Amino acid sequence: MSANSEWSIWAIAIGVGFPLLVIVLGEAIHHLQRHGKPIAATLVLVRNLVIPVLVLMLFLNKVVELDRSGNFVKILETLFWLSVIHTSLSLINAILFEDAEANTWRARMPKLLIDLARLFLILAGSAIVLAVVWGADLAGLATALGVSSIVIGLALQDTLGSIMSGVALLFERPFTVGDWLRVGDIEGRVIDINWRSVRLLTPQRQVVVVPHQFIGKEVIWNYSQPDGIYNQTINISFSYDSPPNLVKQVLKSVALATRGVLAEPEPEVTTKSYDRTAITYEVEFFVENFEDVGQIYDSFMTRVWYAAQRNNLSLHQYQYEYSTQPPTKTDSASSMLAQKLHSIPSFMPLAREQESLADLSKGTVVQKFGAGETVIRQGDRSNFLYVIIAGEAAITITNDFGKEQEVMALSLGEFFGEMTLFSGEPSPVSIAAIDDLQVIVISSDAVSRMIERQPTFARQIGQIIEARRSAISAAQLEDVSSNRHFQKSM
Repeated sequence: MSANSEWSIWAIAIGVGFPLLVIVLGEAIHHLQRHGKPIAATLVLVRNLVIPVLVLMLFLNKVVELDRSGNFVKILETLFWLSVIHTSLSLINAILFEDAEANTWRARMPKLLIDLARLFLILAGSAIVLAVVWGADLAGLATALGVSSIVIGLALQDTLGSIMSGVALLFERPFTVGDWLRVGDIEGRVIDINWRSVRLLTPQRQVVVVPHQFIGKEVIWNYSQPDGIYNQTINISFSYDSPPNLVKQVLKSVALATRGVLAEPEPEVTTKSYDRTAITYEVEFFVENFEDVGQIYDSFMTRVWYAAQRNNLSLHQYQYEYSTQPPTKTDSASSMLAQKLHSIPSFMPLAREQESLADLSKGTVVQKFGAGETVIRQGDRSNFLYVIIAGEAAITITNDFGKEQEVMALSLGEFFGEMTLFSGEPSPVSIAAIDDLQVIVISSDAVSRMIERQPTFARQIGQIIEARRSAISAAQLEDVSSNRHFQKSM
């Protein structure tokens, strides 16, 4: 075969084969990317790096016929072999680690260790390429690298020590990105793990960079493992006048009613100690997200005060203030009730009759609820009528999907609890405080006496019950309609 025909064959093969190969690889890459295959990244390197350099090298050698010992051709060969090494390592990474199944040794392999192994193989491959293409002396190169490594190691011993600590730490994998840690006095969520340090995002939204060398010397508290939940312990003191069993029951119910506290594991309340002036109780509950602990703690402690007020429990005071003024005469229960009811139109006739007020006050108390607290829960039974004298409350229903929907809001002078009080059935709605709520709680016996003295009150309650049932039915129909629309749109 003549030199001209060989030249023309290589020219045609390169001119036709290169575009066809690029098209075939492009289709394969598109197919693999649609199916989320990590090997697609390797084929991208083959198409964009390996093949173009190979084609250019063949063109210069076979068509242009440049001298292979020239520096330009050697540079192309070096670039080609380095791209082959890079692509081969990408292929190995895609096969072994990118598509690894969970809970296998490949999935647990630290990324830092993979990067270090990749760096070592690239350096070793580069040394071989220099020896083969450029004729470099590997023995001399190894000697030079050894001396340089000693100098660099002495200069960067702290950094290298941190890297080696990081390798050991990540191979053990005591934490991952997203875990909440306490390292020494530092608390935060892991947002990055790199060669020399771990970056933590603190609850104050500050980023703290913690070197691996420091982490290796400290005790690590991982709040996210093994169950991904965190327990919070709170000590609260009550006076000796407050019955311990009642205190424990109230604290446990407050914990369960606080948003963010898990029902499983169940909160626990124990009597911790009998101090000189108070009894101390320990409350332990669990939360799912460590970052919400501060907010949940605040909500729980706030609700404890309202619950203690409603149940006549005395929180322990560490400092008592004594007044030098003589005690003033307190109002009687009936006059206090008259004050509260006088501004409410439905109760004004009763507020004018002293005998009715004295009789009514026997079954009436004033209670306070904090914002967000549930007064009546859907499905509960209640034998009381609640009259709002301060604040606002919301009537809500919960559908079959667990979604809560507001039916209406209640304000000063309105009452609730009548739907379960008169029917004896579980409450079809929940009542929760929108803001700080103060209510007069009237027992069923007292309500019966009110109706006997004011028969029009029974008719008014009946009208309110019908109006609220209509509002509940409308809300349920609206919820069903919105769910059907959502299902059709899916």
